[in-house]
Amino acid sequence: MKAKFAEFIENAGWPRIIIGLFLLSLFIMTPFVGLRIDNSLTDVIVRFGMNSVLVLSMVPMVQAGTGLNFGLPLGVVAGLIGAVTSIEIGTKGFLGFLTAILIAIPFAAIFGYGYGKLLNKVKGGEMMIATYVGFSSVAFMSILWLILPYKSPDMIWAYGGSGLRTTISVENYWFNVLNDFLKIKIGSHFEIPTGMILFFALMCLIVWLFFRTKTGTAITAVGANQDFARAAGINVDKMRTISVVFSTILAAVGIVVYQQSFGFIQLYLGPFYMAFPTVAAILLGGASVHKATITNVLIGTFLFQGILTMTPSVINNIIQTDMSETIRIIVSNGMILYALTRTVKAKKVKS
Repeated sequence: MKAKFAEFIENAGWPRIIIGLFLLSLFIMTPFVGLRIDNSLTDVIVRFGMNSVLVLSMVPMVQAGTGLNFGLPLGVVAGLIGAVTSIEIGTKGFLGFLTAILIAIPFAAIFGYGYGKLLNKVKGGEMMIATYVGFSSVAFMSILWLILPYKSPDMIWAYGGSGLRTTISVENYWFNVLNDFLKIKIGSHFEIPTGMILFFALMCLIVWLFFRTKTGTAITAVGANQDFARAAGINVDKMRTISVVFSTILAAVGIVVYQQSFGFIQLYLGPFYMAFPTVAAILLGGASVHKATITNVLIGTFLFQGILTMTPSVINNIIQTDMSETIRIIVSNGMILYALTRTVKAKKVKS
């Protein structure tokens, strides 16, 4: 029994166990501070579904050895292009949601291909260059959002202004199309966004099947040992590029999933704030810079979004003051800092 317990602790890691116990304690506290536990659990599940595909998009690049995808905003930008184009066309409901994804995928594939080629030129410094690519793509698109020829009155600035608004509502187009599909409602406060969870499961299945193909196996081999993979006849650069394209496409799909639940498209500087929480979530789930699994995505997204959702609500009710946004920023940045610090330590130990 002691051996099994020790093995569990070693596999899970004390920091992850402590975070999980802290989240559990927040749920236990909810009825004592005037909150409903069913409402709180619903919020956590919804936020999990919103962010899960974005976190899943980290897996291909990590498995290929290209590091943590701080260039995630590049895929997000592709998703934003798909989203605003879908609204411009005027498609609504599930068709509008699907149109946004179908338009986003070619852009994501093109962006990812160029991004992958760049990372192949800077092996060893991928994460630094990825961060630059992510930030510069957002800055570049901030200019394009002002000059692209979109005309929909639901997106452009009113009173003769030029360009797209900073925030665009999808309420009249494809708001909650996944959340409401086969939604399970228990009582008056507990809901499960079945459609969004099923969509995430479908994305997980696609990733799982991909890594059991010949190409997926080759990508994993490249991530494990590039020299061995090259000696085995694998085109290392090609496999790395494929992983980056796949990751960028998943990120584009993930932001559309996020938008349909959030209710708004956030342009300009919005994508700046996507990469670090996503990286932190998969690291909290137990991934490293060299290995990531779907299990890491599940655990990390639930822990990160659970803490981020529950902490502000519980503390607000304790102190009877609305400091939710301040607390959210502190907690979010704290978890990001812990995750990134953990990565640095892992690198030092390995070296």
